[in-house]
Amino acid sequence: MICKIGGNHNMKIESIKIKNFRSYKEETVICFDDLTVLVGRNDIGKSTILEALDIFFNDGSGVIKIDKTDLNIQASRNGDNETVISACFSELPESIIIDSAVQTTLGSEYMLNSDGYLEVVKKYKSGGKASVFIRAKHPTNADCKDLLLKKNADLKRIITGKGIECENQSVNATMRRAIWEHYADDLNLQDIEIDVSKEDAKKIWDKLSSYMPVYSLFQSDRKNSDGDSEVQDPLKEAVKQIINDEELQQTLASVAEVVETKLKEVSSRTLEKLREMDPAVANSLNPVIPTADKLKWVDVFKAVSISGDEDIPINKRGSGVKRLVLLNFFRAEAERRAEEGDNTGIIYAIEEPETSQHSNNQRVLIKALKELAQAANTQILLTTHSPVIVKELDFENLRLIYEDENGKRILSVEPAVLQYPSLNEVNYAAYGEVTEEYHNELYGFLEFQQWLNDYKNGRPQRPYLYVKNGNTKTWNLDLTEYVRHQIHHPENHSNAHFTRDELRQSIEDMRDYIRNRAEAEGIWDPIPDDE
Repeated sequence: MICKIGGNHNMKIESIKIKNFRSYKEETVICFDDLTVLVGRNDIGKSTILEALDIFFNDGSGVIKIDKTDLNIQASRNGDNETVISACFSELPESIIIDSAVQTTLGSEYMLNSDGYLEVVKKYKSGGKASVFIRAKHPTNADCKDLLLKKNADLKRIITGKGIECENQSVNATMRRAIWEHYADDLNLQDIEIDVSKEDAKKIWDKLSSYMPVYSLFQSDRKNSDGDSEVQDPLKEAVKQIINDEELQQTLASVAEVVETKLKEVSSRTLEKLREMDPAVANSLNPVIPTADKLKWVDVFKAVSISGDEDIPINKRGSGVKRLVLLNFFRAEAERRAEEGDNTGIIYAIEEPETSQHSNNQRVLIKALKELAQAANTQILLTTHSPVIVKELDFENLRLIYEDENGKRILSVEPAVLQYPSLNEVNYAAYGEVTEEYHNELYGFLEFQQWLNDYKNGRPQRPYLYVKNGNTKTWNLDLTEYVRHQIHHPENHSNAHFTRDELRQSIEDMRDYIRNRAEAEGIWDPIPDDE
């Protein structure tokens, strides 16, 4: 697999790995596209993936805060108290400044994994603070390993001791390159984890983390505390994106520099006066002024909100209103990003966008999200239970979360019988779930293909009673027509209601017919159920 190196500096997430986090005991990999939709049964772990990403990207300052109760119960009982969440990124910057003013590349620093991706691993002991690692194909020769962890003086010592030529010993990146080139034939490259939580490597991670996309999680309305629902206000998410803009970051850094200079002047004058009265006390004091990169500019705009009549904020409005505002936020974002060519990396993660929305609004919303996902530097992640939304998607957008005796699996969704994405078909194939809605879809497909009469021909029939003009009439119907009529005429109580087994049998009959007919006519080659 070849890494895609892009011209912008905002990375794209390719996949996430989750281990020992809630219901995910074993390491589970989820791959992402520009638009990725997670489907599956209730409580199967769809929201858990979005929340793991929030923990990974936002380090507790987002919607979700990790704690020891997030450990998988079985793993914890077996003595494993470490949650691991890692992510692979593509579309990496062509050059990067990591520990000096000199540009380098992730490739020349041996910070890419075997697939050419930047892989960031975060480990949480008992739900505590993350330790950060870069998993990379990295030199392990004892004479040139751990160079990213070494200070300037340590690198100089290697250069001098080994007699290595180096054009500039004041730049760490230049010295690392010179040392690795010296051992080019004996680097002993292996997949290892580089600890970037400590020593000089922490500076590298601080710089590298600024290239990460902004991750915004919009939860469904099942959580109603003020703290959780605040994030439903799109203006708060807009603030994060706006402040992450590179040009604005430079402006804010200039503002911080001016304030820092003036604060130093004030503190200097104060300490000078104090020194006249008590030199010992004055000499023991130093001003503590946070650097620009440590300032939380987002908090300055914490009070932003879209409010309605009598200044009632959006997070206090009903579910339908909140979702309508959110819907149109995404529509507006799709239009703005297309017009401006916005290069701020952003990942929108939305739980159940269909919540409290009419089917027409669901179609408008998914259309807006599909448009937004086509914008540069933008990815959309969804969870859904809505057949309306699934039908508007392509097969490659879907990820089915499935669990059996072997544990959790994330499966791509392929065409099976229906030639459009169907949540009913996904649930049938994965879980054997039979529904009247899926029966209707299969029946409608037979009608659309004009195969219905051929399908019914020669099938066993049974009587079906109905009343017309006050008289009871009798039809002879095959099982599928019998079930169809009972679904659409529940007011007719003259017949024994079909059983669940009969509903399943009718569904299986239609699926078998569609498969065989499609294959015989060479229309398509449906995927067998066991693949």
